[in-house]
Amino acid sequence: MSKDLQVIGVTKKMLSEAIDKNTYWKNDLAPLPKSKALWLVANGRINDDDYCGVIGYEGDKMISFIFMFPDLLNAKDNKPKKVYWMISWWVHKTYKDTVLGTYIYNEAVNLTRKQILIKSYAENVNTFYEKQPFKVIASRLRHTIFFSLDASMLIGRFKFLKSFKFILDGMDGFVGLVIRIFNAAKLKNKVKELSYEYINRLDDDTWEFIRPLCDKDLIYKTKEYVNWQIDSGQYLQTPVPKRHPHKSLQTGISNNIYLHNLKIIKAGRLIGFLSYVVNFNEFNIKYFLVQDDENYDLCIDALMENFIKHKTTFIFTDDTKLSDNITKRYKTIFTHKVTKKGLAHNDTKIDIDNVMMLNRDGHFY
Repeated sequence: MSKDLQVIGVTKKMLSEAIDKNTYWKNDLAPLPKSKALWLVANGRINDDDYCGVIGYEGDKMISFIFMFPDLLNAKDNKPKKVYWMISWWVHKTYKDTVLGTYIYNEAVNLTRKQILIKSYAENVNTFYEKQPFKVIASRLRHTIFFSLDASMLIGRFKFLKSFKFILDGMDGFVGLVIRIFNAAKLKNKVKELSYEYINRLDDDTWEFIRPLCDKDLIYKTKEYVNWQIDSGQYLQTPVPKRHPHKSLQTGISNNIYLHNLKIIKAGRLIGFLSYVVNFNEFNIKYFLVQDDENYDLCIDALMENFIKHKTTFIFTDDTKLSDNITKRYKTIFTHKVTKKGLAHNDTKIDIDNVMMLNRDGHFY
């Protein structure tokens, strides 16, 4: 590797200064969208000297990036414990076979004093983590529920179909339309007694509804924290994307990306809370909270009405109960399931008997 190599730990204060100086958004590839950076530094539980990432440079070219940020872990003594999510780990393809990836990874672990959580990781680094001092703290299924043929996925699996993409796109659209009409007719009478209050921030009543449902979450939740999680300012829509001067390693920029939060109300009473991100054809669920089992199916109907209205084609969730109920009650094409494991460094102490890692923990899409 070049002698002109630098590895820099980026604190919240450094990230704030980088935003003001436009440091990371001058070239064609940025480590994260500026909207996501602004959202990150607005998090009151992150201190100025807390690390939010590690960047590797060769000259002025970014060649590696680890995205991470601090959070607070639920603990027995009600004194939340500082931990760091390691969200992503990227190395430029030119340096894949060098020690750079391992070096920058170890730098991130050491900067956080080994207080590291990983919600899930790509299969291609499974062997690496088996050799590292990490323990599995959660094992769950990631569900992708398809409501159309999804031409892009078929082509990805069967390369010879690429020549027939135009035909597949037509079939995909037709099948998706038929299923959408069928499901819309099915839920029409089910949701007539419901109303939805779309919100940007939680009010006191909504927080009091949410709070007891988050007591056992791995991550310590407050009203301010959930408001930060569901802040739509973290996403940037680009109506003419080809003119946007740079791409980003992190999700957050798209010509069709936005977040909705809603209170599900029946007879004037709050029965559920839903928060989701739409990105092209994806409907990604952040929060799905229901207090009473008797209203669970009704809240699924509310979710499905929102899903159908957006004309998205697949739902993404780590919530097995939710996924199973959707596929049981509505017409789908198939559900892809893959096991995802959550990890913690051996030096990170977790009260795993009393809390659990849920879809909304470390879910910073």
